[in-house]
Amino acid sequence: MQVRIFQPAKTAMQSGRAGTQIWHLEFAPGAPRVADPLMGWTSSTDTRAQLRLTFETREEAVAFAEKHGLPYVVEQPHEHKFRPKSYADNFRYDRVGRWTH
Repeated sequence: MQVRIFQPAKTAMQSGRAGTQIWHLEFAPGAPRVADPLMGWTSSTDTRAQLRLTFETREEAVAFAEKHGLPYVVEQPHEHKFRPKSYADNFRYDRVGRWTH
């Protein structure tokens, strides 16, 4: 069973980058999900799919996977591009677009 090591992306519901510096190790699904005919809930017999381990660094996650003999794939995080913005730039006199209501 292969594991995936990655850093989570920030959610669309937050403006900060909290919680995106830690590394996660999660297992790939080993069994298909099945819908319960009575309740309609989806479930699986694979309990490892519910497990997500967190590590401070990528090297710690890789060392854990190698220690336990788990094949792994490391997904590198995307580079965060930061453009500094200023509220005053909305009112510059040499602004390209017109500023009207």
